[in-house]
Amino acid sequence: MLKTEISMKRNFFLSIMMVALTLMSCSANTGSESSAAKDKTANNEKMTKVELETSLGNIVVELYNETPQHRDNFIKLVETGYYDGVLFHRVIKDFMIQTGDGNSKTAGPDTGLGDGDPGYTIEAEFVYPKYFHKRGALAAARTGDQVNPERRSSGSQFYIVTGKIYSSDELKMMEDRLVNVKKQDIFRRLVNENHARIEELQKSQDQAAMQALQNELIQQTEAEAAQHPFKMTDEQIDAYTSIGGTPHLDGQYTVFGEVVEGMDVVDKIQNTTTGRMDRPTVDIRIVKARIVK
Repeated sequence: MLKTEISMKRNFFLSIMMVALTLMSCSANTGSESSAAKDKTANNEKMTKVELETSLGNIVVELYNETPQHRDNFIKLVETGYYDGVLFHRVIKDFMIQTGDGNSKTAGPDTGLGDGDPGYTIEAEFVYPKYFHKRGALAAARTGDQVNPERRSSGSQFYIVTGKIYSSDELKMMEDRLVNVKKQDIFRRLVNENHARIEELQKSQDQAAMQALQNELIQQTEAEAAQHPFKMTDEQIDAYTSIGGTPHLDGQYTVFGEVVEGMDVVDKIQNTTTGRMDRPTVDIRIVKARIVK
């Protein structure tokens, strides 16, 4: 490796280290909600289905039992009528349709949306690579890593993936990018684990020791990543090259269900005309959400 490449790599990891230190001083909203159904055995249950009656037709989603906190929270919100009347407030063709902002029920045409929720977040439940961002996947929205390093989900907002079809070459390039994302995640975790040590070095302004620690964490990151190399499964490759999806979101947002009926309605929604902040120019809303057998 060239000397300049080594320098760039070290600077890259150093920037991650400093961001991680800043994040550790911030407190995230760690409240969570789940119903009494949490104690059920996930794999032995029949999956719950929810029908979303929208102004353009009905969509039926199936909730995964392997993501019990998201499943139970979604069921609770459906049963209490939280989703009745909410808009699809963010729609991006060939990407996804998003809804679940409680403030959108009575929002005027120029009202900014996207911040409404029940006032709590949900712990991330990544069941990856079993569940991924294929077309039709149901996933939880969330705030960005800068303010939400634990990748906790919004208490109510969710999206349905539409995505696009990728070639094998495109997937290979994306796979390489996701490898780098994984290394960043490992490095951030190591920084968190060495928080006290890093703070001491910062206070003493021992630059040599800080550089040595940085190199040590880089080596640990590379070694751990090599032990568990990231590679898309055959199922992912087959889905992304046939029906499509959004593979760049894999492992970063909780996928907790999928559409089993009504993807034609999802396509109607994604093909609607949108304006500012990707909001449809004509309101499209969930008229009623209900549990179905």
